[in-house]
Amino acid sequence: MLTVLHASDLQCGRPFRPTAAEALLEFARETAPDVIVVSGDLTQRAKEREFVTASSVLGRMPRVPRVVTPGNHDVPLFRVWERTFAPYRNWRRHISSELNSVTRCQGATFVALNSSAPRRAIVNGRIDDFQVDFARRAMDAVPSDHVRALVIHHHFVPVPDGRGGHPMPRAAHLVSEFESMGVDFVLGGHVHQTHVTTSRDLLGDGSRREVPLIACGTTTSRRGRGPEADLNSLNVVRVRAHQIEVVPHLFGRGAAAFEPLDPIVFARSSSAGTSGAHAAGGTR
Repeated sequence: MLTVLHASDLQCGRPFRPTAAEALLEFARETAPDVIVVSGDLTQRAKEREFVTASSVLGRMPRVPRVVTPGNHDVPLFRVWERTFAPYRNWRRHISSELNSVTRCQGATFVALNSSAPRRAIVNGRIDDFQVDFARRAMDAVPSDHVRALVIHHHFVPVPDGRGGHPMPRAAHLVSEFESMGVDFVLGGHVHQTHVTTSRDLLGDGSRREVPLIACGTTTSRRGRGPEADLNSLNVVRVRAHQIEVVPHLFGRGAAAFEPLDPIVFARSSSAGTSGAHAAGGTR
């Protein structure tokens, strides 16, 4: 079994909640995941001091493989010169030299694709064809029995309350490409509430197989939306030979720890997924 701790939208800066960060770190120690994923928006305004805080949080996590990807908040918004000519300067200095990356561990391959687009979009994201090719080459290079996961900050399916903004352009085309690569699941954030859906919800009868699209809420900030307003969240994803289980966890003011909700279960095959009880803000 592969255990993935999925956090997102730390928002280090003015919205950051140190108590939620401490709860995240304690949860990570107790859970002992095989891999930790942080799917973007590590900072609020891409300031250097915010990246220093984010780097400190990452540095205190268990020493297991870690997958990170930028979000739209990880590039400058108001510093126009920096946004235009050096948008990832602080990211590269404090988080990672890579914007698109491949991480292999425990019979699994995680491909992180940078969906922030500082010169084309303020809030929304983009995935370009060269990134799709990058992901396909990485997936083609691994054994057929490997777990295959993508990490992309922006979302592909709108949340029910519409609070997460528009999905990425070319969402259906991109998800169809991911299906053809044999991707088992996609991890992301951006919408600030837990939202678990699948490629079939986007592609309908055109879907080759059912790929879970798993959005985490905000793990350590005050910017939760919809049913997670004033709450923090994270996911634990457990992958077995024939099953993918997603367990959302919530943390509220005055709470002692992140607490689990009901699991959401999918078949890990080309057959239809089997759903559990509803997650907070989820559709499955």
